Amino acid sequence: MLDDDERRARQEAHWLVKEFGAEAPLYAAMKAEKAIEQKDFGRCARWKRVLEILADSGSARLRRSAAAK
Repeated sequence: MLDDDERRARQEAHWLVKEFGAEAPLYAAMKAEKAIEQKDFGRCARWKRVLEILADSGSARLRRSAAAK
């Protein structure tokens, strides 16, 4: 069972991929940086989690495409 923070991070990651495709990690990194500048470390932690989710899903996509070849 996912807590609210994890659920929200996964939703954000899904939305970013849908909206920005390959640029999704860049957008998430920019959001994390802005949160740091504003000293909102809770929001920064969520965006860092979004980046982790995007990295995990990106490597999973690479493994799937390599297996299909």
